Amino acid sequence: MTEQIEKVRRALVGRVVSDKMQNTVTVLVERRVKHELYGKVITRSAKYHAHVEDGGAAAGDLVEIEECRPISKTKSWRVAKVLEKARVI
Repeated sequence: MTEQIEKVRRALVGRVVSDKMQNTVTVLVERRVKHELYGKVITRSAKYHAHVEDGGAAAGDLVEIEECRPISKTKSWRVAKVLEKARVI
């Protein structure tokens, strides 16, 4: 088998809320779920630390992150691509 089999990686889309660390951004991922009993739609969110090379993402950017090997204690995701740059007002 000379062909390389690429591992399927989980990917999430979220907004960068902090870029104050070196080579790391904090990404807020929101998802909407329906309450089991009452049926109301609720927004659930989670924050992930993601690795980024040479300042590729800034605060407010919409990014896609993908799972990777553990880089540090809290960092197991990396920024795959920047989908939308933040608007400057």
